[in-house]
Amino acid sequence: MSEVYTVEQIMEFLPHRYPFLLVDRLTVEEPGVKGFGLKNVTMNEEFFQGHFPGNPVMPGVLQIEAMAQTAGALVIASMKDLEKKPGVFFMSIDGVKFRKPVKPGDQLIMHVEKIKERGKVFVFKGQSEVDGKVVSEAEFTAMIVL
Repeated sequence: MSEVYTVEQIMEFLPHRYPFLLVDRLTVEEPGVKGFGLKNVTMNEEFFQGHFPGNPVMPGVLQIEAMAQTAGALVIASMKDLEKKPGVFFMSIDGVKFRKPVKPGDQLIMHVEKIKERGKVFVFKGQSEVDGKVVSEAEFTAMIVL
């Protein structure tokens, strides 16, 4: 059975805040291993002021960041008995592909799955979709720091 977390609960897991919190909802399919995040992309996003006037497109790097935030929240949600909130830091990003632009009004769904874990280092495979079509994908490594 899936577990769903609201944006308020996600903010308990991640240090990110407006305008850099890029996950509105998290669904955990397998605790600490597999799940997906949701980001409602609106014209109110600050980055649309300059990217690009008259043709707003969500920057690809922010799509990857949204995947990474989803993965971080997924892992931290599975760490129930922590005294201190951990940090999550990027270590590497590989195999990035951008397939379609993400525009205001889109609902970005970030699928993430842990493919390797060694101590505090996690490797995830991520794929983002809009309307069931892949818009971006990457493999990324992050470290959880307690």
